This record gives sequence, C-alpha cells and structure tokens, in this order.
Amino acid sequence: MKIQTADEKFREMTETPVRRLILALSVPTVISNLISTLYNAADTFFVGQISTSASAAVGVALSLQAIIQAIGFFFGQGSGNNMSRRLGAHDEKTAEILASTGFFSALIFSSLVTILGLLFLRPMSIFLGSSETILPYAMDYMLWILLSAPFMAASLVLNNQLRFEGNSFYSMIGLTTGGILNLFLDPLFIFVFGLGISGAAIATAISQVVSFIILFILSERIGTVKIRPRAFKPSARILGTITNGGLPSLCRQSVASVAMIALNNAALPYGDAAIAAMAIVNKIGNFTNSILIGVGQGYQPVCGYNYGAKLYTRVKDGFWFCVKLMTFVLLALALIEFIWATPIVGFFRKGDPEVIAIGDIALRLRCFTLPLSSWLIISNMLLQTTGKMWRASILGFARQGLMLIPLVLILPPLIGIWGIQVAQPLADTIAFAISIPMTTGILRELNNEVKEESFPAGASR
Repeated sequence: MKIQTADEKFREMTETPVRRLILALSVPTVISNLISTLYNAADTFFVGQISTSASAAVGVALSLQAIIQAIGFFFGQGSGNNMSRRLGAHDEKTAEILASTGFFSALIFSSLVTILGLLFLRPMSIFLGSSETILPYAMDYMLWILLSAPFMAASLVLNNQLRFEGNSFYSMIGLTTGGILNLFLDPLFIFVFGLGISGAAIATAISQVVSFIILFILSERIGTVKIRPRAFKPSARILGTITNGGLPSLCRQSVASVAMIALNNAALPYGDAAIAAMAIVNKIGNFTNSILIGVGQGYQPVCGYNYGAKLYTRVKDGFWFCVKLMTFVLLALALIEFIWATPIVGFFRKGDPEVIAIGDIALRLRCFTLPLSSWLIISNMLLQTTGKMWRASILGFARQGLMLIPLVLILPPLIGIWGIQVAQPLADTIAFAISIPMTTGILRELNNEVKEESFPAGASR
C-alpha cells in the first residue's frame, strides 16, 4: 500500500477534477455503509426467525445503538472535518491534536455509557419502548451491545478521520470486514450454537471489535494523521473546535435515538407487530440512506480540504454534483420500494401478515418524500464541514427532533396507527422547507467568495 505525504494528499484533494474525486471517494464509503447496514439488517432478518417479539427487541435496541453512534459521530465528525480544513491549510500539528483528542474522548464517553447502561439495564429497556413480551429479548440483546460500545464509538471516530483525510478506501476495509464477519456469525451463534437473540448481539459485538482493530492498524500505517496519547489535549479550545464540527452530528444522531424511543412508545398500544414493522421499515430506510450518506461522506473531505484552501468554486461545484446525482438515484430507489414494498417487508418477517400490512403502508408513504433527502443530507454536510455549526445543528435537529417527535406524539391519538406510518414523510417535507433558506445562504456566501477571487481589490468588475 502506497503511503502519501501530507503534500501529496493536499495536491490530490485540491487539483483532481471535483466530480472524479467525489466519485472515487464515494464508492468506498457507499460500499462500507451498505455493508454496515446489511449486517444490521442481518440481525433483523435472522432474529425475525425467532419471533415477532424478538424482532421488535432489535428495533427497541436501535435507539441505544443510535446513542453510541452519536458519541462516535460527534467526536469523529468533530475532529475529522476540522482536520481536513487544517490539512488544507497545511497545519498538521493541530490536525494530530484534534485526531487524538477526538479518539480518546470517544473512548471515555462510550465507556461511561457502558457502565451506566449495565447498571440500569432493565429500566432502560422499558424506557426505550419494551413491552412485557419484548423486555427479556431486549435485555439479552442490549447487554452485549453495551459491552461493545467503546469499540463501536472508537471505530466510528477512526472511520471518519480516515475519510476526512481522503483515505476512504481504507476506512471501507475496516467496516466491511466486520460487516461480512457478522453475516456469518449471526446464523452460527443464533441457530447452530442455540444462543437465540443473544447470539445475534454477540456476533455484532465481535464484529465491532474486529472492525476497531483493523481501523486502528490502518490509521497507524497509512493515515496522514496519527493517534498519539501525547497529543490528547482536551483543552477548552480543542474541545470547542471539535464541538463546532461535531455538534450537528450529535444533534442528528441523538435526536434520532429520541425519535425512535418516541416511535416505539407510540407503537406500543398497537402491539409487538407495530413495533416490529416500524423497525423493519427503519432498517430499509437505513439501507437507502446509506447510499446517500456515502456520497455525502465522499463530498465532505473534498469540501473540507478545498474550503480550508479557499478554493470555493470546487466546494460549490461538488455540492451541486452530489445533489443532482442523488436526487436521480433516490427517485429510482423510491420507485422500486413503492412497487415491491410488500415482498421487501415480508422478507424480514415471513408468516406474519400483520407486520407486513403495517410495514407495507409505512414504506410506501416514505417513498413519496425520499428524493427530498438528497438536498437535506448534502446540505447538512456542506454546512457542517464549512464550520456553520448552528445552521448545521438546527438542520440536523429539525428532521427527527423538531418535526418527527411532535408528530409521533400528536398524530396517533388523532388518526391511530396511520399517525405512526405518516409521521416520517411529513417530518421530511417540513425539514426540507426549513433547509432551503439555510443552504441558499451558504451558497450565496460561497458565490461572493468566488467573485472576490475573480475580481481582486482595484480590478475592474
């Protein structure tokens, strides 16, 4: 494997044609996201063979995983996008401090989640939306998820940092290896060893540990920026910088966890089938979004490097390329999901017509607003990577927090289970409307910077 110097990486990120560069960086991230989503979906598929209550337990555990992921993304994105700007400005020393502080901080905070979660496992499982029939499955599953939390969070930090350096191919290797391993371990532990839902959780935990080890080795060997204990400097300035870059991710991920808790609790009156159905639809949505997020993650290092190097035309051109490309892709996926909604949902829970009926309607409704996600996600990544913390945070919070949670609380009492099924599409539509003025604002700022480049002081305009 060829190890690039910081200068070589800078030239690659600032001189390669934008479209070609984004596609080159996006393919590995799309693949790694798809594999990660696939092995999460594998838990839903294999556990679905046990019972409806067990399938619902995986859905309940999603909110816990979202909390762990929020920690990883907060420190990973917070350190990563600032690293890319520092590398674009040729400040490698600060980049190393950001990387090390982000990594060790994630380990500390995720370890606290493990300790608190194990101490309060039963009440936490009930709070997250478990019914009496779901509770024993949820506790068995979440026990192992909690034990693997530090590895899960640290893996996300390393993955993000490698991506923001422009090493998305190597970040892919770590995640995909763990994901493929999980696909083999799930049926082995669940059915061959007879461990049931605990087997699925153990398989996920082992996969997370393996991913962490691979990503750490790759970061040390080929990463532009190294993780060093001596560079762990959690000063107010460094943590403030990480917060500036990571708060939008924290808002986005943590509020997603709260939204899932609200969704599970709103579905409780309609039985385990409703919780299982919405968990399946969320898994399908994650699969679709993984493609969009992968392209956005391919754009982020391009955005960070070039924004740091004051090459604003490349930042803007990359944004529009990603939005147009993913709008077309999401339109095609929405059509596929709408036409084949019933067999897609049924694949995860065969033999339960109630789960299929509820999930079928929810999935079809989401298809109507799926293409809007292109603008929403790429806009959020543009705002976050350029350091527009508050706008990015508000936009990240809007879709799941400001919109989805109130809708989940208000609509079911008014229109029954339809309120649960229609809440996400309505939230997406409102968030899309909110995002338009926020994103056009940063695009105008970039246009003004481009004009200043083209017409320096004293020059004729």
